[in-house]
This record gives sequence, C-alpha cells and structure tokens, in this order.
Amino acid sequence: MNRTILGLALLSLAGTTLAAGKPCEELKAEIDARLKAKGVAAYSLEVVDKGTAGDKQVVGSCEAGSKEIAYQRG
Repeated sequence: MNRTILGLALLSLAGTTLAAGKPCEELKAEIDARLKAKGVAAYSLEVVDKGTAGDKQVVGSCEAGSKEIAYQRG
C-alpha cells in the first residue's frame, strides 16, 4: 500500500515536471548545437509566441507549450 502511494506521488511529480517544459533559451541552444553539428549554415532561430511563426518552420516548443522555436534558413 505504501509503495503504491509512493509510486503515484512520484509519477505525479514527474508529470508536472514534464508539463512545465524546457526554458526557451535552453531548448534554442540545444537545437542550435544540433544544427551546427550537422553542418547547417546561414539560418536563424527565434523564440515566438505559439501560432505566430508565420512562414518559418516550427522546430520546437517551450515554456509549457506557450512559445515555439521558429527556424528560417537564409
């Protein structure tokens, strides 16, 4: 019984941590590093409010889904 309650408490805590999402600057840095590792040059990454990326490609979501990382080549 105690193990079940402990397990549920830990799962609940893990769920809220995942729902919080990553900070935008941290995610942007990770995406930037991956692009550089693949040899991609001449691009921009921008943190924008959800749904406002326009013609840019959305490559990530942060701040619990309220913001997006937009990628544009060029």
